[in-house]
Amino acid sequence: MKIVFSLMLLALVCGCSLQPERPFTKDELYKTNIYTYFTINDSPESVLAAINKEGEVILDARYRNRPIWIKILGKREGLTVNIIEQ
Repeated sequence: MKIVFSLMLLALVCGCSLQPERPFTKDELYKTNIYTYFTINDSPESVLAAINKEGEVILDARYRNRPIWIKILGKREGLTVNIIEQ
């Protein structure tokens, strides 16, 4: 029973995002160039607040009139950006 509980707890922890160790700044967000190449309705402040609270954010954006999702992960080495077509 302990093993089952431990595995469930491990799956829960690994499947969820965690708050970053240090808060990210606007400069780090702007270095990703997402506001240069994509049309994003969310403000940089709200994106940073979500990343610093949850560790990740998924944005609804547009690239040349095509809908896309942008997933930003806050990692120790910096922000990681993944682009996903809808």
